[in-house]
Amino acid sequence: MTDAIPAGAAEKREAGKSASQLSTWLAAGAPTLVVIAVILGVMEVASWYTPSYVMPSVSSIGGALWRLMTLDLHHVLTTLLRLAIAMTFAIAVGTALGCIMGMFRPIQPYLRSLVIIDAGIPALSWMLIAVFWFRDPEIRIFFILSVIIIPFYALNVHDAIRALPKDWVEAIGTFRPSLFQIFYLLILPHIVPYILMTTRSIIGYAMRMVIFAELIGAAIGIGSAMGLAQGAFEMNVVLAWTVLLVILNLVFQQAIGLIEARVLRYRPEATIR
Repeated sequence: MTDAIPAGAAEKREAGKSASQLSTWLAAGAPTLVVIAVILGVMEVASWYTPSYVMPSVSSIGGALWRLMTLDLHHVLTTLLRLAIAMTFAIAVGTALGCIMGMFRPIQPYLRSLVIIDAGIPALSWMLIAVFWFRDPEIRIFFILSVIIIPFYALNVHDAIRALPKDWVEAIGTFRPSLFQIFYLLILPHIVPYILMTTRSIIGYAMRMVIFAELIGAAIGIGSAMGLAQGAFEMNVVLAWTVLLVILNLVFQQAIGLIEARVLRYRPEATIR
């Protein structure tokens, strides 16, 4: 009998927590819905006074979006696959470079200088270089995304290691751990929030880069499809692809947010009163 009371109380707390999370998500999504409604209203009004190749109606864009989702889904899947492969590689290599810079001080200045130089090269330069260096469009796109994204992770992970509290480093040092133990027990838990934050910050930028790369040198993918629509003066299709990209970015942001909440659930959220 005494055990049933705490169990019921726990269920009530979980239900209250779920309801609170739902209300928070709804409150956070309300401004987005309002902004979307205003944008659609402005587009619809603009379509009344301009030619269709300048601003098509919202219904025309919606019809084109439906066709894309039903007939041209292979373009979407191809772009997402390219993005996933490049992002996975960039996270792995960038995190490794950041850890090397943070854990091996003698080579840190040289490696950091190399990463900063890479970050300073414009994306367009890398795209043109990839055209000269590689024949395969898939390798071109992978190369472009990798060299553009890797510096973000490398620099942020390095800064995360530099931000480690000195007391933590000294405390774990008293146990004389191995280098692997220092990485696994101290560095890795500390850099995970930085990796998630970086991913959340650059996912939209990475999406734009893969679209741009496909527009230049690919025969399949969202960027290539948008180029074909532009050449045929199908403004409704161009805007439909744009709407789809915005939707994908919102989905990615929410997915990363859920992963972050799950992985970092042990860490209490700070609130300012």
